[in-house]
Order: sequence, then C-alpha cells, then structure tokens
Amino acid sequence: MSANSAWIIDITEENFETEVIQQSAQTPIVIDFWAPWCGPCQQLAPMLEKLVEEFQGKFRLAKINIDEQQGLAAAFRVESIPTVVAFQHGQPVDTFQGILPEETLREWITRLIPSPLEILLQEAQLAEETDPALAETKYREASDLDPGNDAIQLRMAAVLIKQSRFEECAKIISKLEERGFLEPEAEQIKSQLELQAASDEAGGVEPARAALAADPENADLKIALADALAVSNKHEEALEICLALIEQDKSGAGVEAKATMLKIFDLLGPQSTLTSDYRRKLATLLY
Repeated sequence: MSANSAWIIDITEENFETEVIQQSAQTPIVIDFWAPWCGPCQQLAPMLEKLVEEFQGKFRLAKINIDEQQGLAAAFRVESIPTVVAFQHGQPVDTFQGILPEETLREWITRLIPSPLEILLQEAQLAEETDPALAETKYREASDLDPGNDAIQLRMAAVLIKQSRFEECAKIISKLEERGFLEPEAEQIKSQLELQAASDEAGGVEPARAALAADPENADLKIALADALAVSNKHEEALEICLALIEQDKSGAGVEAKATMLKIFDLLGPQSTLTSDYRRKLATLLY
C-alpha cells in the first residue's frame, strides 16, 4: 500500500522509533492502524494516500497492519479499526476512529501542519546556539509575520546579545519594559546589558584590576572590577568582592554592591548553586 509514495511508510516495531518518534520532531506523522480484512480501512486508505500526495510531504503517513504488528496495536490500545493517530514531537496529539468525510479529514490534517510562522520559529530556535545570525534572520522574518509578538522580540534580544550587539538588544529590552514588566529571561538580559556597560566603562578585567591596585581602598573601583569579572564569567570572584563591600559598609558602597550581586544572580539564574549560596550569604549579612 505504501510502495508508490516517498511519504508513506509501513511501520513495524523495529522502525517505529526512527520513523515515527524521531521523524515526528520534524514532520507531523499520521498513523493509520488498519488490517486487510477491514472494509472501512479500505475506504479510508485511498483518502489518506490522496491527501499525503496533496500536501506534498508536509506530513507523513505511517501504516500499521494490526495483524502483523500486534504489539504496536496493544501499545496504542487499538480496539477498533481504522484508528488514526497524529504524532508530533514524539507524542500523540490527536486521534479518531472510523471514517471521516474527505473534507473533514483534510481539515483535521491541516490543523497538524505548522504555519509559516511556526516553521520560522522552529528553525530559529534550532539555530540559536549554533548560528545566532541565522536565528536572528528567522526571528526577523517571523516578526514581519507577527509584529506585535513580544515573545519573538525577546528571542531576538537573546540572539542579538549572543552576537555582542548590545545597543540593538538594549532597544528591544527597553521597548518590552514599557509594558510595565519583564519576563525572567528579559530581566536576565537586562542585567547582562547593565553589567556589560559597566565593564566596558572599566575597560575590562585587567584594566579594572590595575586601577584598583593603584587605589586599593576605592569602593567604586572594586565594584567596577566586580562588573568586569561578571561579564568575563568569573562570577564567584565578583560576588566575593561585592559581599566584602557590603560587610564593610551596608548603607554606602554596599548598596551598589548589592545591586551588582542581584544582577549577577539574574545572569546566573535561580538554578545556579552560586546564586543560592550567595543569596544565603547576602541574606545573612543584611538580616
């Protein structure tokens, strides 16, 4: 039944993992549980096969003969056939039993097909870590399709900061902040931008160390060094400097040191052991 199409495949227990579970991460899979003796199955099959050709690979049709693949039928608790199951991202997302009119079946399948916007967002998300510039291009295209989508703007900010395009990133965060709130990731990006600006002003870690060495008691230079260290991923040293300042002077330089610590906490995220450890140390000093 599947020999005439590249988008139709017979499924067995041996190939289910690769052809359904893994493949559904890229393309929706429609599973047709059938049997040769089932009259309704013979009526449904031509409609499904017609539609898989009509959609030109936007979904794949996976045929499971329940007489030959009783284990898969049992796993899906198939009690009557035809049973049709839609799979996306490794999970079943919809199902029906029996026969649907062709137009209803077409509408059911259409709901499974990602929109152009969803495809762009998926492609952008996949590219974020390995190719931020490509992700940016995809997010810009997605933003053109949905200009008011704040989630897309946040993802754009995330890939811009990966490319050290701080000014452009700051404009997006500032615009998002006009709503009166920022999502946790946006707060994290804002803190990174503020630390980066302070680090740039200090000239980086080594110039900041040299400046402090020439004036070891200068609290402002200590905070400048902490900012530079944080941007260079030397978070623990930065936190120690801030903690020592707060211990010496809670109401003076300690206020700015605390603000720097909170930005570093944002940068690290709540799951970081450094965040939890130094939040506890900070609380002990203040309260």
